[in-house]
Amino acid sequence: MAIVIGNLFDEKELAALREAAEKLDYEDGGKTAGRYARDVKSNLQARKSPGLEAIFEQVRARLNANEMVKSVARPKRYARMLLSRYRGGMTYGTHVDDPVMNGHRTDLSFTLSLTGADDYAGGELVMEDDIEDRAIKLEAGDIVLYPTSALHRVEPVTSGERVAVVGWITSWVREPGQREILHDLDVAARSIFDEHGKTPAFDRVFKAKANLSRHWYDS
Repeated sequence: MAIVIGNLFDEKELAALREAAEKLDYEDGGKTAGRYARDVKSNLQARKSPGLEAIFEQVRARLNANEMVKSVARPKRYARMLLSRYRGGMTYGTHVDDPVMNGHRTDLSFTLSLTGADDYAGGELVMEDDIEDRAIKLEAGDIVLYPTSALHRVEPVTSGERVAVVGWITSWVREPGQREILHDLDVAARSIFDEHGKTPAFDRVFKAKANLSRHWYDS
């Protein structure tokens, strides 16, 4: 299940992030691909630098502060982040992301777009399954979260430039179905509280969420 969260950064913040990204040095993105994905990956990625880490620090802080991200992903740590650029003809063919990065399990992947949907043609993130493909094209400042286990691809960029921060999350809760149940309980508890306040029904839902969290969270 892919979930899009809008406006993680506002226009002023995005302009500053894009300006910082323009100052970085880039290299062949194939250097960071796994053995079987290397042949289908054609993009540019920012080299490691203090400037790149400063961008990642801003992204981590914003993800950790976002209630929807916390409810859906329950981040324990960020296993890895990359800053990628796609220009004319660049693409990333069908692949699945590595299950372990930097010694940490990867449960969810994310793409945070620093460029708007009108800034480039093509470049859709396509989630593949047995029924149909789902193409996602984000506005600047939007983020999509999806299971790292999913087959996906980035369609060729035919004009303009696609710039995004991509990353991988290790969740406190490794099972997708359990994360979905906890998110549903978050939504239900919030709805009851917003409409009726702290009622016995709210207390029961919140108790169920707390006890399931205690049962399912990694230690």
